[in-house]
Amino acid sequence: MIAIKNKNFSIEQICESGQCFRMARCGETDKYSLIAFGKYLELRQEGDRIFFDCTQEDFDNIWRAYFDMDTDYAGIIESIDSVDRYLLSAADYGKGIRILRQDLWEMMISFIISQQNNIKRIRRCICLLCERYGELRHTEEGTAYYAFPTPQALAEAAVEDLYDCNLGYRSRYVQHTANSVFHKEIDLEALYRMDYAAARNELLKLYGVGGKVADCICLFSLHKTEAFPVDTHIRKALAAQYPTGFPFEKYADYSGILQQYIFYYDLRGNTVISG
Repeated sequence: MIAIKNKNFSIEQICESGQCFRMARCGETDKYSLIAFGKYLELRQEGDRIFFDCTQEDFDNIWRAYFDMDTDYAGIIESIDSVDRYLLSAADYGKGIRILRQDLWEMMISFIISQQNNIKRIRRCICLLCERYGELRHTEEGTAYYAFPTPQALAEAAVEDLYDCNLGYRSRYVQHTANSVFHKEIDLEALYRMDYAAARNELLKLYGVGGKVADCICLFSLHKTEAFPVDTHIRKALAAQYPTGFPFEKYADYSGILQQYIFYYDLRGNTVISG
């Protein structure tokens, strides 16, 4: 068991922030489970102390980077313009959110599935996809879980079978993208070396990937924190709070982190503060 202390870390907020679809509360307990990079993790929280049920090696090699533990989120929040009451409120409300460094391939498929979809349904679609095409694994304690399907597994899947995973019209997008990755038509490793603009343009070449999905992949996997995905929630908040435009010039390198605070604040139905 690994314990850390961090005031800008909330398992619940991370789980409900719309960036990760294989993290969930374990029934009515205070534990959460997470499947990422082929690993299964359980974690829980007491105040600002977070407990990871893993070895020190796995924490150092996987989870420290995954949860972006070396970024100063408190400092980012402190940098917000003091006159922007709305953004300050959003950041204070969601201050436990962190931008996860997730698997690129998994994020490509997850956010293709996310189009015109809600979080609950996205989770279900991905669960079905993993159960049908992912490798069944077990922890040392005997807990069964499924790894995310490989590009080959989804490339070889029949479109009709993908429809059975409730993917709908996205089934063709998933299969087409899987083929592109499996046949090396897109170089995933090269995307990490590109700047935000170049990586976004490369992702836009994929069948079924538009601007919002490309930005989500850039932010939640490539960790291009200047990426600023705009969906219905963000569009509504920007129109109400920033009619002349969001001040990207003030927060150029981490506007995507602030976007998550705005998204979560709007998603949870908080009263909008004007000014």
